[in-house]
Amino acid sequence: MISQLFVLSQRGDNIVFRDYRGEVPKGSAEIFFRRVKFWKEDEGGDAPPVFNVDGVNYFHVKVAGLLFVATTRANVSPSLVLEFLQRNARVIKDYLGVLSEESLRKNFVLVYELLDEIIDFGYVQTTSTELLKSYVFNEPIMVDAAILPNLGPAALFVEGAKRMPGTAVTKSVVANEPRGRKRDEIFVDVIEKISVTFSSSGYILTSEIDGTIQMKSYLTGNPEIRLALNDDLSIGRGGRSSYDYSSASGAGSVTLDSCNFHELVHLDSFETDRTLIMAAPEGEFSVMNYRISQEFRPPFRINALIEEVGPLKAEVIIKLRAEFSSSVTANSIFVQMPLPAYTSRASFELEPGTVGNTTDFKESSKRLEWGLKKIVGGSEHTLRAKLTFSQEMHGNITKEAGPVSMTFTIPMYSASRVLVKYLQIEQKASTSNPYRWVRYVTQSNSYVARL
Repeated sequence: MISQLFVLSQRGDNIVFRDYRGEVPKGSAEIFFRRVKFWKEDEGGDAPPVFNVDGVNYFHVKVAGLLFVATTRANVSPSLVLEFLQRNARVIKDYLGVLSEESLRKNFVLVYELLDEIIDFGYVQTTSTELLKSYVFNEPIMVDAAILPNLGPAALFVEGAKRMPGTAVTKSVVANEPRGRKRDEIFVDVIEKISVTFSSSGYILTSEIDGTIQMKSYLTGNPEIRLALNDDLSIGRGGRSSYDYSSASGAGSVTLDSCNFHELVHLDSFETDRTLIMAAPEGEFSVMNYRISQEFRPPFRINALIEEVGPLKAEVIIKLRAEFSSSVTANSIFVQMPLPAYTSRASFELEPGTVGNTTDFKESSKRLEWGLKKIVGGSEHTLRAKLTFSQEMHGNITKEAGPVSMTFTIPMYSASRVLVKYLQIEQKASTSNPYRWVRYVTQSNSYVARL
């Protein structure tokens, strides 16, 4: 049971606000934003997705830079509300084509109409894009793609017309093409977020993959689709304990610890030929979520070293090596490392001929930052930083610095080797030939190297 639902911008502006039960004060949006903004100063770290202030429970998720928030005084399941907020954001994105502050402001009438159909007196009725089409009649106002903010991995859809059409992430499921016709398309994403922790000597201490297979369907008539995965895919601990590194082509067993599927997926043939069958509804949804905690080959190796070179000086050396094929390129690599609290200055030295790198020393937070625009597979990159301290060191310097953390995005790369063999669509008319797009994205969830 939800009392209020509102959407805030990164500045705290109230873009959308709905009060369903009148049980929570009207100023809850301002109370929430102030609490989240100053949480790091008061409590340390970022605000948790669920917290309580003066008897009001606040639930929030961040999607595309926007804060989707629900409040209630009742004792409800946190996971239920958080899942609803994620689905609500996805439904709005399906109807608007793209989720941003500008698209919400331009389509506030449509958004309020959606919220009135999704929630009735605080109770969720449906989050199905397909079912809502019968009750929502406002047409979306499209946002110019040229002024969209950074879309993250979704920006791959609009990079290069030769690979994918520019309308892939900006198209609404209810809006027609300019000539009044709708183009049948379906997009399949295999998105994996990996967490790896390296020891000071470079060995892997922990490794984990959280993956999802997402679809965005523009197919009319809900045709039956068949999505075939690896034949050697196994679930549970009965498979091999680690990956076979001898083959770069991805041969070898792929073992998932656990997985779950969309409610519309039929698993009749999954055990025999690893095929998922479903009547795909229009819109964006997760077909399958999976988790892997067994050893896998990490895309990057990080080696970091900090050592004293004088009474008030030290040197940091960070090396990155891309362990994937040279045909693959990683984008938006960002490395940061906490430095000792008494660090007063840092100067940087990069390899000769380096292009597109940025370095910075954040004096307020005592943090070293290193940004790389892209890294080609098989390459190695080194950063040297000379530190100056305001006082002499007392104790082991490695205990006062680090660990090194890293974020990145690798398009068309699957760390787990989960692959889509084919996507088959039951064609109701001989002239129908839907477009199919499949891509892979690997992102860092927690990528850390100890000193």
